[in-house]
Amino acid sequence: MKLILGYVSVFLLAAVPFFEAYGVIPIAAIAGLPVVLVTLLGLAGNLLTVFLLLAFIDQFQNWRRSRKQSKDLNESKRSKRAQKIWRKYGLPGLALLGPLVVGSHLTALASMSFGGAKKKTFVWITASITLWSITFTVLLYNGVDFLGLKDRGIINYFQ
Repeated sequence: MKLILGYVSVFLLAAVPFFEAYGVIPIAAIAGLPVVLVTLLGLAGNLLTVFLLLAFIDQFQNWRRSRKQSKDLNESKRSKRAQKIWRKYGLPGLALLGPLVVGSHLTALASMSFGGAKKKTFVWITASITLWSITFTVLLYNGVDFLGLKDRGIINYFQ
């Protein structure tokens, strides 16, 4: 039962914006869940919500516009970063860098807002999420510690 709860948690957390598959998968793998299955579930969860966002992008943008009309807000920092990456590198660059900078869901939304096609956006976002998920899983699983958590005694899984 705990194993099933772990798998469901991986799927659901990866589906939530800003948790991202590349963050959930390595943690689940380090926690002892099978890497291949966790990777597939994490990718499925993350890609499902990105797919749904792209499928219903028109409705989402209409909702967002109506909400923005009631609040006169400036562009967010994340949106400005995404636009800068789009101008410099186009769809491939935004899709590959965006999930690390602003998250995969906001990257998909930004790509569509800047003129990307749904199919190309989904293909590039899928490649990006898969690439970063595998990269972070391999690095964390093999003990690469970016944040110095081992040195601070916060995580002892390296021993």
